[in-house]
Amino acid sequence: MTYLAKPKLHHPSLQRNAVGYTRRDYEGKVSTLCAGCGHDAVSAAIVQAAWELDIAPHRVAKLSGIGCSSKTPDYFLGASHGFNTVHGRMPSVLTGANLANRELLYLGISGDGDSASIGLGQFAHAMRRGVRMVYIVENNGVYGLTKGQFSATADRGSTSKKGVPNPDAPVDMVGMALQLGATYVARSFSGDKTQMVPLIKGAITHGGAAFIDIISPCVTFNNHLGSTRSYDYVREHNEAVSRIDFLDPAPEQIAEPSPGEAIDLPQPDGSTLRLRKLHADYDPTDRARAMEYLMAQHAKGEIVSGLLYVDPEAGDLHQALKTTVRPLNALGEADLCPGAAALVKLNAGLR
Repeated sequence: MTYLAKPKLHHPSLQRNAVGYTRRDYEGKVSTLCAGCGHDAVSAAIVQAAWELDIAPHRVAKLSGIGCSSKTPDYFLGASHGFNTVHGRMPSVLTGANLANRELLYLGISGDGDSASIGLGQFAHAMRRGVRMVYIVENNGVYGLTKGQFSATADRGSTSKKGVPNPDAPVDMVGMALQLGATYVARSFSGDKTQMVPLIKGAITHGGAAFIDIISPCVTFNNHLGSTRSYDYVREHNEAVSRIDFLDPAPEQIAEPSPGEAIDLPQPDGSTLRLRKLHADYDPTDRARAMEYLMAQHAKGEIVSGLLYVDPEAGDLHQALKTTVRPLNALGEADLCPGAAALVKLNAGLR
């Protein structure tokens, strides 16, 4: 089997961002996923977000597990650091890399099979510990690599391609992320790039654990009548709670908008996330209200999308552990081995 390689030469008229890269510089290899797969749209949104934020590709570390979704890091940010872990173990490997080198931007790509089944515990601990990362789950409700069995996120009553209904209750990863303490929680749809790009940009600049669940239909095994993860079903039942615009770094602004107006939420890196409130009673900074609204809309058969929760004062694992500002991988032996006297003092404190 042969694959077409993208040309390395760029037309001189292609627009470059503030750090000198064209949008093509943020792409990867040619995708080998099924034609029409929603995952490719997610890859394109990540490319667009990184280019618009003027992020140098070498500053990004992208990690994944196993599955169709975990193949996608090969298709974007080809000049970035990358590591494909074992099934379900992406969060722990990313946590270790983050602790060793806090200067990189960490992007974790996973799927509903990789994160909601074998990796559920890994996902839970990454969220509750506040690992600074962008955790994207490309959620299609099936195991695409093994011929379309239901994943843990498949809705009860949703039917397989052969017409067999799913008897099990679904795992709602957005609800879990909210409950476990993630400080940026959003959901989007791979067929809505206009919504995906600013959500991803906001997650990248967020100062804590950012989680985005993206409904990404499997065109081969889960895009049929009876599936609640098909393109048609999501378009018909999508309830958008917000429209967000991402603003370049600006001075902090405090606002209490009326319904239909915008609220500007300062982020830890100095940038500003603008959220347009479409519901008079919806507060994106109220975690409990977000969980209640999510459950209420789910009971109505609606898929809530948009920025569901954000904590503008979010911290991360490094702040909790009081780690050194200097990356651990840059410390020498003298820094890491303070001597026998320090060991005696440490042991004495444990008695």
